[in-house]
Amino acid sequence: MKISKDHPRYRSLVTRERMAAMVEEGNVSTTGLIAHGRGEAFDYLLGEITVPEAGLAEKVAAALLLRAKHPVITVNGNAAALAARELGDLARATGALVEINLFHRSEERLRKVCDFVEKEMGMKVLGREQDAVLEGIASDRARCTSQGLLAADVVLIPLEDGDRAEAMVKAGKKVISIDLNPRSRTTLAAEVAVVDEITRAVPNMITWAERLGERPEEARAVLEAFRNQDNLAAIMRRICVGLDQGAADRSER
Repeated sequence: MKISKDHPRYRSLVTRERMAAMVEEGNVSTTGLIAHGRGEAFDYLLGEITVPEAGLAEKVAAALLLRAKHPVITVNGNAAALAARELGDLARATGALVEINLFHRSEERLRKVCDFVEKEMGMKVLGREQDAVLEGIASDRARCTSQGLLAADVVLIPLEDGDRAEAMVKAGKKVISIDLNPRSRTTLAAEVAVVDEITRAVPNMITWAERLGERPEEARAVLEAFRNQDNLAAIMRRICVGLDQGAADRSER
């Protein structure tokens, strides 16, 4: 489908087409498209930009990954389709491992996603052989690797995954989320919740990781000063103000 670059939502439409193509290739599940659409709705309410609160959370997330002893980035089909290459760059910038974990799991799909991610990232990933189980999850998502997620102290979860986020917190791990829904279980379970679109959030986190990697004291200070719940409350207020303003604008027409 040819999309005009003059279209006001060009970037969003291109992303939709990419997601649809990834379904055809077997990397994204059909229900993954529903999850993506839900995220788009929240992004629309936030103006389809990285709001200041999200920018702050991205800086803090980079600092937390840098200070972790065993950071892991977990990647599902949607995250792979949207930002595999960038997530690989983030892993290199922070020393994190990457592990594939799928909700709609089959051996064939797991192989496809691992192959795709490794090609995009230019690095080996974990998840082809899952030799461990994370307690407290009823689905196949409980399966993980002992080298990766089971041993992690900090886990980045890009895109909604409430069951695993809650289970990881119970297991004593610190969770970083990238999720446009400020009220999702993933967001609420996270130590650092990034409410931003993944293709904006990850490059911002890479930039901060590169800067803070040379400034360990600043990274420590950023983490100590951050208040996740206050940051989320500010984002919720921003959404509500936007909704009220939209209603006011319509009433004046």
